[in-house]
Amino acid sequence: MPVDWSPLVELLRRYDRPLLMTHVRPDGDGLGSQLALHDALRSLGKHPRVAIPSKLLPRYQFLDPEREVIEDFKPAQFTDRDCVLILDTGTWGQLGDFADWLRASPLPRAVIDHHHTQDDLGGQRLVDTSAEATGRLVYELIDRLGVPLCPTTAHYLFLSLATDTGWFRHSNATADTFALAGRLVAAGARPTALYEQLYETASLARLRLTGLALERLQVVSGGRVAFTEVYLSDYAATGAVPGDTEDLINYPRSVEGVEVGLLFIEQPGGGTKVSFRARSRVDVAKLAEQFGGGGHRLASGAQTKLPLPESRAAVLAAVEAALA
Repeated sequence: MPVDWSPLVELLRRYDRPLLMTHVRPDGDGLGSQLALHDALRSLGKHPRVAIPSKLLPRYQFLDPEREVIEDFKPAQFTDRDCVLILDTGTWGQLGDFADWLRASPLPRAVIDHHHTQDDLGGQRLVDTSAEATGRLVYELIDRLGVPLCPTTAHYLFLSLATDTGWFRHSNATADTFALAGRLVAAGARPTALYEQLYETASLARLRLTGLALERLQVVSGGRVAFTEVYLSDYAATGAVPGDTEDLINYPRSVEGVEVGLLFIEQPGGGTKVSFRARSRVDVAKLAEQFGGGGHRLASGAQTKLPLPESRAAVLAAVEAALA
């Protein structure tokens, strides 16, 4: 359903110091959306700041190598803000420590997102679940603000669009997606440079972690479910960091005949992060919601408080029930 941008445009006309926030473990869509909107608002004479509620993953450090724009969120450093825009998530559980700050804050706020799973974060909700990426919605907002696309803004929006469609491989890539990609390239986006940086550059540590995940890959439920696991000890063993797990979920999903792919990642606090991917029949957003998470029908995530073995057993049972 088309979004009515008028209320948010009016809010951004009134306020000059927005805080642009996204979810924990920010990906290309969240970061690209933040950075594109940051550029657009600066061109209007505003003073936006970009913050993230967890560490910047190594693969995205090329976007801001000196960390001149992307800031780690620390409450005491953001008392000068006059409104908040949350991009690419609408759930409390995806905001990390920022969630407590937001709950206590009286600032006007808005959510710009395309995920099915939504909490009430207060303020305006600009949500379109038919959009292939939050970057699409930010593109629409920038257009409504009357800001012409500069090459840098177009580049950030292309990052958002391309990564959330699996570089235009997933079913959410439509004719409109390719049309928008064309407009962004015409405006100055550089797809070749992005692809090389994101998909053809990896640390040796990340490749070693991938090797461990592949060794542990298992297929169950008559070949319909595949999963693998990452343990805390793997980081010391390989030299990798938690951000290096970002693409590992693609391997279980890629096994021939598999309908649901799962990735279990042991967490420092004793819980388990679970990534879900499906091909068509199973709605993994509903599965993730059973464990306090959510997302899209074919791609979702959750974090349980259970140790990895118990999380694995509970999630596999839920997936088996969904397949039945």
